[in-house]
Amino acid sequence: MTEPSKVLHVRNVGPEITEHDLLQLAQSFGVVQKVVMLRAKNQALLQMQDIPSAISVMQYYSTVQPSVRGRNVYMQFSSHQELTTMDQPGQLRRPTADQPNRILLITIHNPLYPITVDVLHQVFSPHGYVEKIVTFQKSAGLQALLQFSLQQSAIQARNTLQGRNIYDGCCTLDIQFSNLQELQVNYNNERTRDYTNTGLPSEQQSRPVGNAPNNNIMGFSLLQSSLFGEGGNVYGMQPQGPPRPGLFDMTGPPRQVNFQQSVGPPQPMNMNMNNMNNMNSYQHVPMVGASAAAAVFGGVLPPGITGTNERSTLLVSNLNPEKVDADKLFNLFSNYGNIMRIKLLHNKPDHALIQMGDGFQAELAVNYLRGVTLFGKRMEVNFSKHSQINPSPDTHDYSGSNLNRFNRNAAKNYRYCCAPTKMIHVSSLPSDVTVDDITSHLAAHGNIINAKVFESNGKKQALVLFDAEEQSTEALVCKHASLFNGSTIRLAFSKLATV
Repeated sequence: MTEPSKVLHVRNVGPEITEHDLLQLAQSFGVVQKVVMLRAKNQALLQMQDIPSAISVMQYYSTVQPSVRGRNVYMQFSSHQELTTMDQPGQLRRPTADQPNRILLITIHNPLYPITVDVLHQVFSPHGYVEKIVTFQKSAGLQALLQFSLQQSAIQARNTLQGRNIYDGCCTLDIQFSNLQELQVNYNNERTRDYTNTGLPSEQQSRPVGNAPNNNIMGFSLLQSSLFGEGGNVYGMQPQGPPRPGLFDMTGPPRQVNFQQSVGPPQPMNMNMNNMNNMNSYQHVPMVGASAAAAVFGGVLPPGITGTNERSTLLVSNLNPEKVDADKLFNLFSNYGNIMRIKLLHNKPDHALIQMGDGFQAELAVNYLRGVTLFGKRMEVNFSKHSQINPSPDTHDYSGSNLNRFNRNAAKNYRYCCAPTKMIHVSSLPSDVTVDDITSHLAAHGNIINAKVFESNGKKQALVLFDAEEQSTEALVCKHASLFNGSTIRLAFSKLATV
């Protein structure tokens, strides 16, 4: 065994995994000082600020399998005590988060749809007041410089939007901090915009942008002709109807977004927590994107959660086929999101496919349920190669079930998400329930150490503490949504340690 080091060695780092993804795994435990991406070996090195931080990372991931973009990665202490290699292409470099700035350099990969300053404004404005935006073309592709009024806004935007798609399957954001101190904008049009100065003139589409010599603005060469074709859009695409709601809330062909200029802070996108809590149907507020995901956790995602996964179907294996059925799997996995469909595989009786409401919910389920013991067997939970479960006679459809927990108060339910605990919270109890009643109802599933019945907002609820997580998990999968003295009760894991 290698002795503890503040340098961590990460294996199975696939080409789809970015430096930012690895930072997300470790930054909750302390400052990540340096990163080495060893692409040729599918490996990486992370240097924490000190050994205790590195030990905290290793202790956490000894019980939770780290997964990035659906791929399991493996960590161990490195034999190196310090990373001292100088910056080289493809080798060690300090993460850009070490040099924060209120100006971001944004590269848009695979820009199949129009990306104007208005689109970028809609994407980034939920994180703070956007002062200026400049778009331009470089060899790396379509790029933009975006200036926030506050440095913290830029940090938050980068942490939550890095690697996300503006539109489904395309227009991927690659975000770095710029070393510029101030953007100078001379025109307000679809390529450049100063939101603090609405009096700037617009520019003819065929004229070069900016006033720097040789069409060079802040050191970046721009195209002589319009970047957006005759209609003002990438590849000459025309706007296709009225504005769509917000980032990551778009399905089908994207449409042009039209923003009114304002000298005050811009209004945020439609995807905010008040709207989420007020929505009557989950389907109206798909929780995808690290931005929305981090918001429900107070701005910081839990360790191991990236918020970037887009696969919503899970493959669950090593089940106990004699005791597990679709309803029991629903009771367990619905703690982490809405369940669309479940299919038990006849050719592999200990396997099941579970389609969650979206990729973020699926990532929560993988993170919190992988390795959990259910009916004496340690479950394996992974992302499936199937994008969805097609309806069939042996498929159980739960998409319309009123037992899905995230149809209402989605934000609150996300904050309650955790790995199975010994403590069960019971709600929707009858008004005359007693401690003896509830313990008798659950006692068949394990040794109950303590229990309490209480009232909250005029409704009877209970806390029940089991001797072990396996016992509480069995109680939940068997008794959630069961009939109890005329009431359909609901069970969930509680983060409380004592009754």
